[in-house]
Amino acid sequence: MTAHALPRSAAEATIVKQFEALKAPPVSPRRAAAFERFAASGLPTRRVESWHYTDLRAAMTDAAPLAPSPDRAAIEASRALLAGRDKAGAARLVTVNCKFAPELSDVLPAGATAASREGRATGAKDAMASLVEAMSPDSLTVEITAGAVFSGPIEIVHLAVGEGAYSLYSLTEIALTAGARATVIETFLGAAPAVQRHAATMMKLAKGARLKHAAAVGDEPELHLESQLVELEAEAELNAFGFVSGGALTRRQIFANLIGADAKIALGGLALIDGTRRADTTIEVVHTAPRGVSREFYRSIVADDAIGVFQGKVVVSPGAQKTDGAMKSQAVLLSPRAQMNAKPELEIFADDVVCGHGATVASIDPEQIFYLQTRGIPKDEAVAMLLEAFGAEAIARVDDEALARGLRSRLAAWLAGRNAVGTTQNGTMEANA
Repeated sequence: MTAHALPRSAAEATIVKQFEALKAPPVSPRRAAAFERFAASGLPTRRVESWHYTDLRAAMTDAAPLAPSPDRAAIEASRALLAGRDKAGAARLVTVNCKFAPELSDVLPAGATAASREGRATGAKDAMASLVEAMSPDSLTVEITAGAVFSGPIEIVHLAVGEGAYSLYSLTEIALTAGARATVIETFLGAAPAVQRHAATMMKLAKGARLKHAAAVGDEPELHLESQLVELEAEAELNAFGFVSGGALTRRQIFANLIGADAKIALGGLALIDGTRRADTTIEVVHTAPRGVSREFYRSIVADDAIGVFQGKVVVSPGAQKTDGAMKSQAVLLSPRAQMNAKPELEIFADDVVCGHGATVASIDPEQIFYLQTRGIPKDEAVAMLLEAFGAEAIARVDDEALARGLRSRLAAWLAGRNAVGTTQNGTMEANA
Protein backbone atom coordinates (compact mmCIF):
# COMPACT_ATOMS: atom_id res chain seq x y z
CA MET A 1 0.00 0.00 0.00
CA THR A 2 1.38 3.39 -0.95
CA ALA A 3 2.18 5.57 2.05
CA HIS A 4 0.04 8.64 2.59
CA ALA A 5 1.51 12.08 2.82
CA LEU A 6 -0.66 12.39 5.94
CA PRO A 7 -1.00 9.80 8.71
CA ARG A 8 -3.83 7.39 8.02
CA SER A 9 -7.11 8.70 9.44
CA ALA A 10 -9.52 6.64 11.52
CA ALA A 11 -11.89 6.37 8.55
CA GLU A 12 -9.11 5.23 6.22
CA ALA A 13 -7.93 2.63 8.74
CA THR A 14 -11.47 1.28 9.03
CA ILE A 15 -11.87 1.11 5.24
CA VAL A 16 -8.62 -0.84 4.94
CA LYS A 17 -9.86 -3.35 7.54
CA GLN A 18 -13.19 -3.66 5.77
CA PHE A 19 -11.53 -4.37 2.44
CA GLU A 20 -9.15 -6.88 4.02
CA ALA A 21 -12.18 -8.70 5.43
CA LEU A 22 -13.60 -8.99 1.90
CA LYS A 23 -10.56 -10.94 0.69
CA ALA A 24 -12.01 -14.28 1.79
CA PRO A 25 -12.91 -15.44 -0.80
CA PRO A 26 -10.31 -13.47 -2.78
CA VAL A 27 -11.52 -10.37 -4.57
CA SER A 28 -10.95 -10.05 -8.31
CA PRO A 29 -7.77 -8.42 -9.68
CA ARG A 30 -9.98 -5.60 -10.96
CA ARG A 31 -11.24 -4.78 -7.47
CA ALA A 32 -7.80 -5.14 -5.93
CA ALA A 33 -6.39 -2.69 -8.49
CA ALA A 34 -9.22 -0.25 -7.76
CA PHE A 35 -8.46 -0.36 -4.06
CA GLU A 36 -4.80 0.30 -4.73
CA ARG A 37 -5.81 3.43 -6.63
CA PHE A 38 -7.83 4.57 -3.63
CA ALA A 39 -5.08 3.67 -1.17
CA ALA A 40 -2.52 5.65 -3.15
CA SER A 41 -4.19 8.90 -2.16
CA GLY A 42 -6.70 8.05 0.59
CA LEU A 43 -9.71 10.19 1.39
CA PRO A 44 -9.58 13.48 -0.53
CA THR A 45 -8.62 16.71 1.24
CA ARG A 46 -8.56 20.34 0.18
CA ARG A 47 -5.10 19.68 -1.23
CA VAL A 48 -6.80 17.84 -4.11
CA GLU A 49 -7.92 20.60 -6.46
CA SER A 50 -11.23 19.01 -7.41
CA TRP A 51 -12.05 18.57 -3.69
CA HIS A 52 -10.97 22.06 -2.67
CA TYR A 53 -14.39 23.04 -1.31
CA THR A 54 -15.25 19.68 0.28
CA ASP A 55 -12.65 18.29 2.68
CA LEU A 56 -13.92 14.73 2.87
CA ARG A 57 -11.10 13.51 5.10
CA ALA A 58 -12.04 16.07 7.73
CA ALA A 59 -15.78 15.50 7.37
CA MET A 60 -15.63 11.69 7.46
CA THR A 61 -14.39 11.06 10.99
CA ASP A 62 -14.85 7.29 10.62
CA ALA A 63 -16.30 4.79 8.19
CA ALA A 64 -19.56 3.15 9.23
CA PRO A 65 -19.80 -0.67 9.25
CA LEU A 66 -20.69 -2.28 5.93
CA ALA A 67 -24.41 -2.86 5.50
CA PRO A 68 -25.37 -6.55 5.73
CA SER A 69 -26.88 -8.31 2.75
CA PRO A 70 -30.67 -7.92 2.80
CA ASP A 71 -32.55 -10.73 4.54
CA ARG A 72 -36.22 -11.63 4.20
CA ALA A 73 -37.24 -8.95 6.70
CA ALA A 74 -35.37 -6.30 4.73
CA ILE A 75 -37.01 -7.41 1.49
CA GLU A 76 -40.47 -7.22 3.05
CA ALA A 77 -39.72 -3.80 4.55
CA SER A 78 -38.65 -2.67 1.10
CA ARG A 79 -41.81 -4.06 -0.44
CA ALA A 80 -43.91 -2.10 2.05
CA LEU A 81 -41.99 1.10 1.32
CA LEU A 82 -42.44 0.70 -2.43
CA ALA A 83 -46.15 -0.11 -2.07
CA GLY A 84 -46.85 3.41 -0.86
CA ARG A 85 -44.93 5.05 -3.68
CA ASP A 86 -45.98 5.56 -7.28
CA LYS A 87 -43.67 4.30 -9.99
CA ALA A 88 -41.64 6.99 -11.68
CA GLY A 89 -41.41 4.93 -14.86
CA ALA A 90 -42.94 2.13 -16.90
CA ALA A 91 -40.61 -0.45 -15.36
CA ARG A 92 -38.90 -0.51 -11.98
CA LEU A 93 -35.63 -2.13 -10.93
CA VAL A 94 -34.81 -2.27 -7.23
CA THR A 95 -31.64 -2.68 -5.21
CA VAL A 96 -31.77 -3.21 -1.45
CA ASN A 97 -28.59 -2.26 0.38
CA CYS A 98 -26.78 -2.38 -2.97
CA LYS A 99 -28.01 -5.89 -3.87
CA PHE A 100 -30.25 -6.34 -6.90
CA ALA A 101 -33.67 -7.59 -5.77
CA PRO A 102 -35.35 -9.41 -8.69
CA GLU A 103 -38.38 -10.23 -6.51
CA LEU A 104 -39.10 -6.48 -6.20
CA SER A 105 -38.26 -5.63 -9.81
CA ASP A 106 -40.18 -5.68 -13.07
CA VAL A 107 -39.21 -7.70 -16.13
CA LEU A 108 -37.85 -5.44 -18.84
CA PRO A 109 -39.20 -5.66 -22.41
CA ALA A 110 -37.45 -7.64 -25.13
CA GLY A 111 -34.15 -6.09 -26.07
CA ALA A 112 -33.35 -4.96 -22.53
CA THR A 113 -31.85 -6.96 -19.68
CA ALA A 114 -31.04 -6.33 -16.03
CA ALA A 115 -28.83 -8.61 -13.98
CA SER A 116 -26.39 -8.67 -11.09
CA ARG A 117 -22.93 -9.59 -12.32
CA GLU A 118 -19.23 -8.93 -11.88
CA GLY A 119 -18.65 -5.31 -12.71
CA ARG A 120 -16.40 -4.07 -15.49
CA ALA A 121 -13.33 -1.98 -14.78
CA THR A 122 -14.22 1.68 -14.43
CA GLY A 123 -10.77 3.07 -15.09
CA ALA A 124 -11.64 5.83 -12.63
CA LYS A 125 -8.85 8.10 -11.47
CA ASP A 126 -10.92 9.65 -8.69
CA ALA A 127 -10.24 8.04 -5.31
CA MET A 128 -13.88 7.70 -4.24
CA ALA A 129 -15.07 6.26 -7.55
CA SER A 130 -12.23 3.74 -7.29
CA LEU A 131 -13.30 2.89 -3.74
CA VAL A 132 -16.83 2.07 -4.91
CA GLU A 133 -15.45 -0.25 -7.56
CA ALA A 134 -13.25 -1.97 -4.98
CA MET A 135 -15.95 -2.43 -2.34
CA SER A 136 -18.79 -3.52 -4.68
CA PRO A 137 -18.73 -7.30 -5.27
CA ASP A 138 -21.03 -6.98 -8.27
CA SER A 139 -23.01 -4.43 -10.22
CA LEU A 140 -26.56 -3.97 -11.41
CA THR A 141 -26.01 -4.08 -15.17
CA VAL A 142 -28.71 -2.77 -17.52
CA GLU A 143 -28.10 -3.43 -21.20
CA ILE A 144 -30.34 -2.01 -23.92
CA THR A 145 -30.29 -2.81 -27.63
CA ALA A 146 -31.65 -0.84 -30.55
CA GLY A 147 -34.72 -3.08 -30.72
CA ALA A 148 -35.96 -2.42 -27.20
CA VAL A 149 -39.26 -0.50 -27.00
CA PHE A 150 -40.34 1.23 -23.79
CA SER A 151 -43.67 2.84 -22.91
CA GLY A 152 -41.92 5.09 -20.38
CA PRO A 153 -38.75 5.50 -18.35
CA ILE A 154 -36.94 2.74 -16.49
CA GLU A 155 -36.72 3.60 -12.80
CA ILE A 156 -33.84 2.24 -10.73
CA VAL A 157 -34.63 2.55 -7.02
CA HIS A 158 -31.68 2.28 -4.65
CA LEU A 159 -33.17 1.45 -1.24
CA ALA A 160 -31.33 1.74 2.06
CA VAL A 161 -32.90 -0.46 4.76
CA GLY A 162 -31.71 -0.83 8.32
CA GLU A 163 -31.21 0.96 11.61
CA GLY A 164 -28.18 2.74 12.97
CA ALA A 165 -24.96 3.55 11.18
CA TYR A 166 -23.91 1.59 8.11
CA SER A 167 -22.20 2.24 4.79
CA LEU A 168 -23.35 1.34 1.29
CA TYR A 169 -21.31 0.78 -1.87
CA SER A 170 -23.28 0.36 -5.09
CA LEU A 171 -22.11 0.05 -8.69
CA THR A 172 -24.56 0.41 -11.58
CA GLU A 173 -23.84 -0.01 -15.29
CA ILE A 174 -26.06 1.29 -18.08
CA ALA A 175 -24.95 0.23 -21.55
CA LEU A 176 -26.67 1.11 -24.83
CA THR A 177 -25.70 -0.63 -28.06
CA ALA A 178 -25.47 1.22 -31.37
CA GLY A 179 -28.66 3.13 -32.15
CA ALA A 180 -30.42 2.23 -28.88
CA ARG A 181 -32.80 4.65 -27.10
CA ALA A 182 -33.70 4.72 -23.41
CA THR A 183 -34.79 6.92 -20.50
CA VAL A 184 -33.62 6.06 -16.98
CA ILE A 185 -34.19 7.66 -13.60
CA GLU A 186 -32.19 6.63 -10.55
CA THR A 187 -33.84 7.35 -7.19
CA PHE A 188 -32.12 7.05 -3.82
CA LEU A 189 -34.48 6.28 -0.94
CA GLY A 190 -34.58 5.27 2.70
CA ALA A 191 -31.23 6.42 4.08
CA ALA A 192 -31.33 7.72 7.65
CA PRO A 193 -28.97 10.37 9.09
CA ALA A 194 -26.27 7.87 10.16
CA VAL A 195 -25.94 6.23 6.72
CA GLN A 196 -22.91 6.73 4.49
CA ARG A 197 -23.75 6.04 0.85
CA HIS A 198 -21.17 5.61 -1.91
CA ALA A 199 -22.59 5.09 -5.40
CA ALA A 200 -21.19 4.96 -8.92
CA THR A 201 -23.00 4.69 -12.25
CA MET A 202 -21.21 3.85 -15.49
CA MET A 203 -22.93 4.96 -18.69
CA LYS A 204 -21.55 3.67 -21.97
CA LEU A 205 -23.26 4.75 -25.18
CA ALA A 206 -22.27 3.14 -28.48
CA LYS A 207 -22.49 4.88 -31.83
CA GLY A 208 -25.72 6.80 -32.33
CA ALA A 209 -27.23 5.74 -28.97
CA ARG A 210 -29.35 8.21 -27.03
CA LEU A 211 -29.91 8.17 -23.27
CA LYS A 212 -31.98 10.47 -21.10
CA HIS A 213 -31.02 10.10 -17.46
CA ALA A 214 -32.00 11.68 -14.16
CA ALA A 215 -30.85 11.04 -10.59
CA ALA A 216 -32.71 12.22 -7.50
CA VAL A 217 -31.41 12.40 -3.93
CA GLY A 218 -34.08 13.31 -1.40
CA ASP A 219 -33.47 11.13 1.65
CA GLU A 220 -31.34 11.94 4.68
CA PRO A 221 -27.96 10.16 4.64
CA GLU A 222 -25.05 11.57 6.58
CA LEU A 223 -23.01 11.21 3.41
CA HIS A 224 -24.02 10.77 -0.23
CA LEU A 225 -21.10 10.44 -2.66
CA GLU A 226 -22.21 9.71 -6.20
CA SER A 227 -19.96 9.34 -9.23
CA GLN A 228 -21.08 9.10 -12.85
CA LEU A 229 -18.56 7.76 -15.37
CA VAL A 230 -19.71 8.47 -18.93
CA GLU A 231 -18.32 7.41 -22.30
CA LEU A 232 -19.89 8.53 -25.57
CA GLU A 233 -18.96 7.10 -28.94
CA ALA A 234 -19.57 8.80 -32.28
CA GLU A 235 -22.95 10.55 -32.67
CA ALA A 236 -24.11 9.34 -29.24
CA GLU A 237 -26.21 11.72 -27.14
CA LEU A 238 -26.74 11.97 -23.38
CA ASN A 239 -29.12 14.32 -21.59
CA ALA A 240 -28.58 13.96 -17.82
CA PHE A 241 -30.00 15.82 -14.81
CA GLY A 242 -29.29 15.67 -11.09
CA PHE A 243 -31.78 16.74 -8.40
CA VAL A 244 -30.56 17.16 -4.82
CA SER A 245 -32.80 18.06 -1.89
CA GLY A 246 -31.48 15.82 0.90
CA GLY A 247 -28.39 14.55 2.63
CA ALA A 248 -26.17 16.29 5.17
CA LEU A 249 -23.15 16.19 2.85
CA THR A 250 -23.87 15.41 -0.78
CA ARG A 251 -21.36 15.30 -3.60
CA ARG A 252 -22.27 14.39 -7.16
CA GLN A 253 -19.33 14.14 -9.54
CA ILE A 254 -19.51 13.46 -13.25
CA PHE A 255 -16.61 12.40 -15.44
CA ALA A 256 -17.61 12.37 -19.11
CA ASN A 257 -15.46 11.52 -22.13
CA LEU A 258 -16.68 12.23 -25.64
CA ILE A 259 -14.47 9.78 -27.52
CA GLY A 260 -16.39 9.77 -30.82
CA ALA A 261 -16.94 12.48 -33.39
CA ASP A 262 -20.23 14.43 -33.27
CA ALA A 263 -21.09 13.22 -29.76
CA LYS A 264 -23.38 15.44 -27.68
CA ILE A 265 -23.85 15.78 -23.95
CA ALA A 266 -26.19 18.01 -21.94
CA LEU A 267 -25.72 18.01 -18.16
CA GLY A 268 -27.98 19.89 -15.79
CA GLY A 269 -29.03 19.96 -12.20
CA LEU A 270 -30.92 21.65 -9.39
CA ALA A 271 -29.75 21.66 -5.78
CA LEU A 272 -32.14 22.73 -2.99
CA ILE A 273 -30.02 23.21 0.11
CA ASP A 274 -31.23 24.32 3.53
CA GLY A 275 -30.35 23.95 7.19
CA THR A 276 -26.67 23.12 7.53
CA ARG A 277 -26.46 20.91 4.44
CA ARG A 278 -23.56 20.98 2.00
CA ALA A 279 -24.13 20.02 -1.64
CA ASP A 280 -21.23 19.76 -4.08
CA THR A 281 -21.55 19.24 -7.83
CA THR A 282 -18.26 18.68 -9.66
CA ILE A 283 -18.07 17.81 -13.34
CA GLU A 284 -15.35 17.20 -15.90
CA VAL A 285 -16.21 16.89 -19.58
CA VAL A 286 -13.36 15.88 -21.90
CA HIS A 287 -13.68 16.31 -25.67
CA THR A 288 -11.25 13.98 -27.41
CA ALA A 289 -12.90 13.86 -30.85
CA PRO A 290 -13.99 16.57 -33.32
CA ARG A 291 -17.36 18.32 -33.54
CA GLY A 292 -18.47 17.44 -30.03
CA VAL A 293 -21.17 19.51 -28.30
CA SER A 294 -21.44 19.93 -24.55
CA ARG A 295 -23.84 21.96 -22.42
CA GLU A 296 -23.76 22.28 -18.63
CA PHE A 297 -26.49 24.25 -16.82
CA TYR A 298 -26.81 24.07 -13.02
CA ARG A 299 -28.86 26.02 -10.52
CA SER A 300 -28.88 26.09 -6.72
CA ILE A 301 -31.20 27.54 -4.08
CA VAL A 302 -29.23 27.92 -0.86
CA ALA A 303 -30.98 28.78 2.41
CA ASP A 304 -30.17 29.13 6.12
CA ASP A 305 -26.54 28.10 6.88
CA ALA A 306 -26.21 25.75 3.92
CA ILE A 307 -23.24 25.66 1.54
CA GLY A 308 -23.37 24.98 -2.18
CA VAL A 309 -20.52 24.11 -4.51
CA PHE A 310 -20.31 23.96 -8.28
CA GLN A 311 -17.08 23.06 -10.05
CA GLY A 312 -17.20 22.54 -13.77
CA LYS A 313 -14.31 21.83 -16.12
CA VAL A 314 -14.44 21.37 -19.88
CA VAL A 315 -11.27 20.03 -21.51
CA VAL A 316 -10.82 20.25 -25.28
CA SER A 317 -8.03 17.95 -26.45
CA PRO A 318 -5.76 18.83 -29.41
CA GLY A 319 -7.69 16.63 -31.84
CA ALA A 320 -11.13 17.91 -30.86
CA GLN A 321 -11.51 20.65 -33.45
CA LYS A 322 -14.96 22.24 -34.03
CA THR A 323 -15.94 21.63 -30.38
CA ASP A 324 -18.92 23.65 -29.16
CA GLY A 325 -19.10 23.99 -25.38
CA ALA A 326 -21.07 26.18 -22.97
CA MET A 327 -21.36 26.06 -19.18
CA LYS A 328 -23.35 28.11 -16.69
CA SER A 329 -23.93 28.01 -12.94
CA GLN A 330 -26.51 30.18 -11.17
CA ALA A 331 -27.44 30.36 -7.50
CA VAL A 332 -29.94 32.19 -5.32
CA LEU A 333 -29.04 32.79 -1.68
CA LEU A 334 -31.95 33.03 0.74
CA SER A 335 -29.97 33.95 3.84
CA PRO A 336 -27.01 36.23 4.60
CA ARG A 337 -25.28 33.14 6.06
CA ALA A 338 -25.80 30.94 3.00
CA GLN A 339 -22.74 30.29 0.84
CA MET A 340 -22.16 29.35 -2.78
CA ASN A 341 -18.78 28.48 -4.29
CA ALA A 342 -18.65 28.46 -8.09
CA LYS A 343 -15.60 27.55 -10.15
CA PRO A 344 -16.11 27.11 -13.92
CA GLU A 345 -13.03 26.22 -15.97
CA LEU A 346 -12.02 25.73 -19.59
CA GLU A 347 -8.86 23.99 -20.77
CA ILE A 348 -8.58 24.32 -24.53
CA PHE A 349 -5.82 22.72 -26.58
CA ALA A 350 -7.44 23.16 -30.02
CA ASP A 351 -7.70 26.37 -32.03
CA ASP A 352 -11.02 25.97 -33.85
CA VAL A 353 -13.59 25.85 -31.04
CA VAL A 354 -16.48 27.82 -29.57
CA CYS A 355 -16.51 27.58 -25.77
CA GLY A 356 -17.71 29.80 -22.94
CA HIS A 357 -18.70 29.74 -19.29
CA GLY A 358 -20.39 31.93 -16.69
CA ALA A 359 -21.50 31.95 -13.05
CA THR A 360 -23.83 34.18 -11.03
CA VAL A 361 -24.69 34.27 -7.31
CA ALA A 362 -27.34 36.64 -5.96
CA SER A 363 -30.30 37.03 -3.65
CA ILE A 364 -33.86 37.50 -4.86
CA ASP A 365 -34.35 40.85 -6.53
CA PRO A 366 -36.50 43.03 -4.20
CA GLU A 367 -37.95 44.83 -7.22
CA GLN A 368 -39.37 41.55 -8.51
CA ILE A 369 -41.00 40.93 -5.14
CA PHE A 370 -42.36 44.47 -5.09
CA TYR A 371 -43.79 44.07 -8.58
CA LEU A 372 -45.72 40.96 -7.55
CA GLN A 373 -46.92 42.66 -4.37
CA THR A 374 -48.36 45.51 -6.43
CA ARG A 375 -50.47 42.82 -8.13
CA GLY A 376 -51.92 41.79 -4.78
CA ILE A 377 -49.66 38.81 -4.11
CA PRO A 378 -48.41 38.45 -0.50
CA LYS A 379 -44.64 38.67 -0.04
CA ASP A 380 -44.13 35.04 1.07
CA GLU A 381 -46.15 33.81 -1.89
CA ALA A 382 -44.24 36.10 -4.24
CA VAL A 383 -40.92 34.69 -3.03
CA ALA A 384 -42.18 31.13 -3.50
CA MET A 385 -43.33 31.92 -7.04
CA LEU A 386 -39.95 33.37 -7.98
CA LEU A 387 -38.09 30.39 -6.55
CA GLU A 388 -40.38 27.95 -8.33
CA ALA A 389 -39.78 29.75 -11.62
CA PHE A 390 -36.02 29.75 -10.99
CA GLY A 391 -35.96 26.00 -10.35
CA ALA A 392 -38.42 25.17 -13.10
CA GLU A 393 -36.21 26.84 -15.70
CA ALA A 394 -33.44 24.40 -14.84
CA ILE A 395 -35.82 21.44 -14.99
CA ALA A 396 -37.13 22.64 -18.36
CA ARG A 397 -33.85 21.51 -19.90
CA VAL A 398 -34.73 17.88 -19.15
CA ASP A 399 -35.54 16.39 -22.52
CA ASP A 400 -38.31 14.10 -21.29
CA GLU A 401 -41.68 15.28 -19.99
CA ALA A 402 -42.20 12.28 -17.70
CA LEU A 403 -38.89 12.97 -15.95
CA ALA A 404 -39.48 16.73 -15.85
CA ARG A 405 -42.95 16.31 -14.34
CA GLY A 406 -41.60 14.22 -11.48
CA LEU A 407 -38.79 16.71 -10.82
CA ARG A 408 -41.22 19.64 -10.76
CA SER A 409 -43.25 17.76 -8.15
CA ARG A 410 -40.12 17.37 -6.02
CA LEU A 411 -39.38 21.08 -6.34
CA ALA A 412 -42.95 21.98 -5.31
CA ALA A 413 -42.73 19.63 -2.31
CA TRP A 414 -39.48 21.23 -1.14
CA LEU A 415 -40.93 24.72 -1.43
CA ALA A 416 -44.04 23.63 0.43
CA GLY A 417 -41.83 22.31 3.21
CA ARG A 418 -40.46 25.81 3.69
CA ASN A 419 -43.89 27.27 4.47
CA ALA A 420 -42.76 28.02 8.03
CA VAL A 421 -40.45 30.79 6.87
CA GLY A 422 -40.82 34.52 6.69
CA THR A 423 -39.42 37.02 4.27
CA THR A 424 -37.11 39.82 5.36
CA GLN A 425 -37.34 43.21 3.83
CA ASN A 426 -34.29 42.65 1.63
CA GLY A 427 -35.84 39.64 -0.03
CA THR A 428 -34.02 36.87 1.85
CA MET A 429 -35.85 34.17 3.74
CA GLU A 430 -35.22 33.37 7.40
CA ALA A 431 -36.77 30.69 9.62
CA ASN A 432 -39.38 31.99 11.99
CA ALA A 433 -38.56 31.82 15.68
